[in-house]
Amino acid sequence: MALADTFNEIVASLPDDWTDLEIDVRIHDESRYVNAAVYLSTVNAQPYSKNDWHWRILVAHRFGHASAAPAVHGALALLDKAGLDGEIAVREARSGRVEVVQMWGRPESVRQEFQRIRAQ
Repeated sequence: MALADTFNEIVASLPDDWTDLEIDVRIHDESRYVNAAVYLSTVNAQPYSKNDWHWRILVAHRFGHASAAPAVHGALALLDKAGLDGEIAVREARSGRVEVVQMWGRPESVRQEFQRIRAQ
């Protein structure tokens, strides 16, 4: 199955309130690693060599410090179009919301205690 189609299936299987997704990508033809890296640089893929996986990609749903899901789909579609076969593995998916409270002027100990109590 194509990488972009696999990614679409992964995103479709997530609940509507998902916030972050971490995926690992591996290509089968390692001699074309540099070609694939050019396409994946548009989504800030992190080079990664643990257990033969090549890149880690952080994906954000509606907001966050990661690549948007449509951008990741586009980069993976470029890999498919270039004839680069590979695999995707989901490493972590997070969902839900985090409470946001203004903590201006509060000491760091109060902030840490607040985070410890309300950690998800």
